[in-house]
Order: sequence, then structure tokens, then C-alpha cells
Amino acid sequence: MQIIATVLATAAALASLTSAAPVVASAPRSYNIPTDDGFPSPSAQQLRTIADLADGTLSNAPAPAKLAPSSLTAFQLIAFNELFEVAFFSSLVHNITTNVPGFQLPSDAKRDELLDILETVLAQEKLHALNAINVLKKFNAFAPTPCQYRFPSSTVYEAIALAEKFTALVLGTLQDASQLFAKNGDFGPVRSVASSIGQEGEQEGFYRILLAKKPSEKPFLTTSVAAFAYSALQGFVVPGSCAFSLSSIDLPVFPALSVVSGSAGAAVEPRDQLLSFTADLTGVEAAKKFVGLTNGQGLWVTYFSGQLLPISVPVVNVRWAGAVVSFDAAFPFAANVMQGLSVAALTTAGSFAAPGDVVGATLAAPGLIQVDDRTKAWDAI
Repeated sequence: MQIIATVLATAAALASLTSAAPVVASAPRSYNIPTDDGFPSPSAQQLRTIADLADGTLSNAPAPAKLAPSSLTAFQLIAFNELFEVAFFSSLVHNITTNVPGFQLPSDAKRDELLDILETVLAQEKLHALNAINVLKKFNAFAPTPCQYRFPSSTVYEAIALAEKFTALVLGTLQDASQLFAKNGDFGPVRSVASSIGQEGEQEGFYRILLAKKPSEKPFLTTSVAAFAYSALQGFVVPGSCAFSLSSIDLPVFPALSVVSGSAGAAVEPRDQLLSFTADLTGVEAAKKFVGLTNGQGLWVTYFSGQLLPISVPVVNVRWAGAVVSFDAAFPFAANVMQGLSVAALTTAGSFAAPGDVVGATLAAPGLIQVDDRTKAWDAI
């Protein structure tokens, strides 16, 4: 009960913080992963130090004997994402440690408590990244290196909300990787990836508690696809800052699908409604035949929610400004019980047999929608 009380007190403190002058959002600046511990190429002693902070080590099981090319692409995406997460949590730990305005906690005890947890998470993400990089090196495949990053959070509360959102997307993307390994007959990495899914789920539940949400989001977490995750990550990478071409990872990068409603999709009410979206389709060849047409014919919003087959609804109220399109689409919450994360795409088809089929018909993605399902005074026990 004392642990619960402490967590809830931290949640209340986070929720009560108001926005100070934004650190990144209004004055973007790049962030590089610190290399004081040797990451991403630590020595044996540095790796042991990271493992001690992470409360566990890398697996000592041998690497799989084979991996299909598309399975290696999955590990490249995993490495790319984990490097982003290392940068994010490094930045968050730094901001809290140095009392950056907006990242101050109400007491030293609360600050130390949250830092103790986040420093462990940071070390764990470093091991996740190193695990993927080591697999790629084993097969002499391209392994991503750190880029420069930028984050939109101006308060610790916003940072935790962002962590909850991208962790939910990661959980869906790792489902896609597991499905791919099964299809390819690459059983070797399945146990390791499954253990990472569980670990990321533990993180997700903690972030949701801090945000006063139910820790377990859905009975079956929302799926996603690799191309959508790769596209979403580009929003955090400083353009041109990677020491490699983005095409080195064989995945498409879609234009962003921005959710306008519900605080940019972060707090959508749990009800049937029209949601508003926008996307810049400049240079998208498949979109050219739609530019300027206001009837929306042939355009759909396709949602991933839980383990349901893709849900497609026609777009309405279409407006164009050059190649920038704004439109609305129904959010069929009640019929599909769309609590938690939904992943949206602007598509040129409205019927799909499986999530992977959506990629080929996508013009812009992903739009990330979080239903605001806060708890009802459960801390009053």
C-alpha cells in the first residue's frame, strides 16, 4: 500500500505541473546521445556498468543461425527505434536532474524516486539497442548509428505522456516483427523479442499510472506495422543528422498524418465522433489524382485498434490548400470499443484482410490517437 501511495503521489505531482517556457517545442534544438559510458560501443567494463543499472544483462545465448533479409530489416527498425528511446530518456533524465523549468518535481524525494526508475529504464533501452545492433553485426548487415533528435515536451508530464504514446506504438510494432519472424521461419529471435514486449509493457503500465490511466490498456494491445513506426520516428530526428541514408532501412517513409482533434490526438473522448486530420501530400505520386477534389471519393481513414481487422471509414469535409489536405472522418468508438491507442492512416482503399495490407494503399501515416480513459478516484482507497 505504501508503494501504491507513493506512485499515486507522484502522479498527482506530475498532473499538477503547469507548462513553463517550452524547452524544445517553441525553440527546437538538437539532442545527441551522451557517450560518457561508451554507448553505443561500450567496453566490457562499461557494458557491465550499464547492465548493473539495467538490473540485468544481455542474453548469452548464441545468435540465430539464419535470418531472412526482411527479418534483418525488422532488427534495423528495432535498433533505430531503440537509439531514439535512449536519446529520449537521456534527455528526460538530464532535464529532471538539472531542474530545467517544467521538469521540476515538488520535492527532492519525488525527483530522486522518478530518476531512480528512469535511469534504470534508460539503461534497459541501451541494452535493447545493443541487442539489435549485435544481431545485425553478426550477419554483417547495416546497423543504424545514433542521429540527432528533438523532442516536443516542455514539461515532465508531457514527456511521460509522449513516452506512453510511443511505447504503445512500439508494442504494436513488435507484434508485427514477431509475425514476420514466424512467416520467415526465423524462430531464433522470438524468445528475445517476446521478452522485450513484456518489458515494454511493464513500462507502459507505469507511465499510464503516472497519467492517471488504467495501467492495462486493452485485453489485446493495438497492433501496427513497421513502416508506420519508421515514419513516426522521423518526427523526432533532426533532418539530415543521421550518418546514413534513411533508405538504408528498406521501409517506406510516409508523410505525417496529423490528428487535429483531442489535443492533437492525445486526449480523444471515448465516444463516437468526427475526428479532424491533416496531411501534406506534396510529392506523393499516388495522391496527385485526388488533389483539389472535395468529395473525398476514393479516400479513407483506416484504423488499427486492438486485434481487430483494419477499420476503414470514408473521409468527409475535404479541404485542399495546394497539396495539403484537411478532412474529417468518423471515429467508430462504440462499435469497436476503441479504448487506448488507435493508429490511423489515410488510404486509397477501404477493405483490408490484414494490417500488413494497409501499407500498399497508404498516402499518409500514422495518426496516433489516445482515448482519454482516466480512472475515477481509485486512489481514494
